[in-house]
This record gives sequence, C-alpha cells and structure tokens, in this order.
Amino acid sequence: MGATGATGNALLHSLLALGAPVRALTRTPHMAIPGLGGAHRPPVEVQYADATDPHSLRTAFKGADQLFLAMANSPVQVELETRVIDTAARAGIGHIVKISAPAAEPDSPVAVSRGHHAIEEHLRAAGPTHTILRPYAFTQNLLRLAPTVAQGVILGTTGDAPCNHVDCRDIGDVAAAALTRPAVAGGTYTLTGSEAVSYPELASRLTALTGNRIRHVNLTPDELRAHLIRDAHLPAWLADHVTEIQQLAVTRPETPTTTVTDILGRPPRTVDAFLHDEHRAHFDTL
Repeated sequence: MGATGATGNALLHSLLALGAPVRALTRTPHMAIPGLGGAHRPPVEVQYADATDPHSLRTAFKGADQLFLAMANSPVQVELETRVIDTAARAGIGHIVKISAPAAEPDSPVAVSRGHHAIEEHLRAAGPTHTILRPYAFTQNLLRLAPTVAQGVILGTTGDAPCNHVDCRDIGDVAAAALTRPAVAGGTYTLTGSEAVSYPELASRLTALTGNRIRHVNLTPDELRAHLIRDAHLPAWLADHVTEIQQLAVTRPETPTTTVTDILGRPPRTVDAFLHDEHRAHFDTL
C-alpha cells in the first residue's frame, strides 16, 4: 500500500530490482506511478485500494501473501491502519511490514507516535507475522526547507541537538529485505542514516552548497508552531507533530543506529550525498 508515497514508491523500485512479484496499490490507479514509465521497466500490476473502502481492500488483497503498510500520518491513522490489518488478516495475508515511528510508546510525548504504538499492538494481536520499521526523519523532507533556505534561514526548535535522518530508498531496501529474506522478517528495526546532524550544522553545509550564507534561527516551540500554521500553511495537528518531534530530539538526544548496514551489508545513503549529488540544483535555483 502507498505505491505513490515516499517509502512505498521506494520499496516498489527495490522489489522490481530484485525481480520480486509485486502489486502496487494506490487510491489513484489512473495516475502514473513515479518512476515506472521507462521502457526497460517490467510491467507492474496496479490496483485501486483505499483504507476507507473495505471492499477495495478485500479485492486488492486477493492472492497476496505479504503486505507492506505505509500510510500518511493523519488524525484517523489508527482507525484506518487497524482496518487494513484486520482485512489483511482475514484475507489470509501471512506477513505485514508496517512503517511505524521512533518513540512508538503508550506515553510518548509525540501524539503520532502514540498512535503508531496502538497500531503496533493491534498488529501483534492480529495474527500475521509482522515486521515493524521505525525510521527517523526522511532525508527527502530536507527539500521542504527550500523556501526558507531561499531567504537565508533554517527555522527550527532543536537548538544544537543532533537529528537523525534516513533516506527513503534505504527504508525501501530494508522493507524489501524483510519481504524477501525470512531471516529479516519478524523483527522491529529502528532506521537511521550514518550520522545525526544538527540544524546549525545543516545550515553550515547548505551555506557551502549554495554559496549563500544560511543561518539557523532557533525558535520556541510556540513560535515554530505558529510559523508552520501561518507561513507553511500546515494544519494544526501536523504543526503540532513537527513541533513535538523536534522537541523530542532535544529531550532524547538522537544517535545513529547500524541497522541499515547490518541488514543491507552496505552503509546508508548520507545527507551530504543527497544534498550535493542529487539535489544541489534544487537549492541553487532558489
């Protein structure tokens, strides 16, 4: 599920590279799935599935034996994901790989993480074998800093605290390993890149990248929340989430794990490689 999303699309490409049979589920099957238009790509079965439509789920799950479950965070995420899990279990799916979140605990200071904990507990009780992936912030989300970087600033509320990032393609590769290697299936894995980078350090690296002085401005949590709602036009619940996860980095210092390397036998993709080799033009043109 989520074949057009950041992690789901990355997994789709990882599975195709392995030659694994895969069905891409999406709420918009009439629209092109990113990266699948090349002449050398094998054909992919694309099917409609919507977590709000139980009939579509039952149809989409027919004949499948494993499910990758990644849904965008939302206020109704617990309801939707538990419905998907129950439908998959009744359809005979024997293994579910779920994208969760760090600090998925019942008393987590991050509301979305408390929701993921509830979903994880539901998944454990549902019956199928389950693999839980808990990635930190997606490296791809750094592109969302571009509008303020164009103004010479990075806004945050983490101070000097280091923050983990992990490339969605590494998440996809780990998910593919869980779906194709029985020795990996069944675990709970916290995924990070090889280093934790603070916002001031990120500002320094973007300064070197763009040739323009980028400075970090540390806001209070209330100031950041107000900026996200007023200027970034985020809904209040999502502004709360961003603020909460940034504050979590302050109260629980983040350090990298070796999980990606342990599973894939290679180091994870780096923040510098993402910025310099692949997205330099994205910042240079602003």
